[in-house]
Amino acid sequence: MNEILRFLQQRNSSPKLHAPAPSSAAMAEIFRTALRAPDHAWMRPWRFLTIEGERRQAFGELLESALLLRTPDADEAACTKARNAPLRAPLLVVVIASISPHPKVPAQEQRFSAACAAHAILLAVEASGFAAIWRTGAPAFDRHVMDGLGLAENEEVIAFLYIGSRLGPAKSIPQLDTTDYVTAW
Repeated sequence: MNEILRFLQQRNSSPKLHAPAPSSAAMAEIFRTALRAPDHAWMRPWRFLTIEGERRQAFGELLESALLLRTPDADEAACTKARNAPLRAPLLVVVIASISPHPKVPAQEQRFSAACAAHAILLAVEASGFAAIWRTGAPAFDRHVMDGLGLAENEEVIAFLYIGSRLGPAKSIPQLDTTDYVTAW
């Protein structure tokens, strides 16, 4: 079997991450892979925000304030979890879909393109010897979070990618049988 196919078949998310994250130079190469996502009409309907260092604490405060707006009676444990979420990895990449009107490219297709860019980042991170996990949850759909991150009205969060070095061994992943998912028409 081809090495690249084997790599693609073995990639998995890592919920436990620690420093180091890829360097700025490595991230530039990783982002270059995202720019190859399928993109009808070359709209480039995505952009990326990085959050690292002390900015992770500021992002945690934004997540906590969004939680309290959604759930005013959230308990201290929920607030602490929201505040500490960005500290789970040394680097976060927010993948953003920038939706623009286009006669041939509906908004949903632009979102799909941004999701493909997010997946390309996950693959490139792993290929670079690091690990990552794609997270969303309520904050990804919360306008307060989007506004706090500086997103325009036509922009949406597609993914929060947590990136760093894998803590512990890779989790085992089941081998799925393609016949359970593929049929001929």
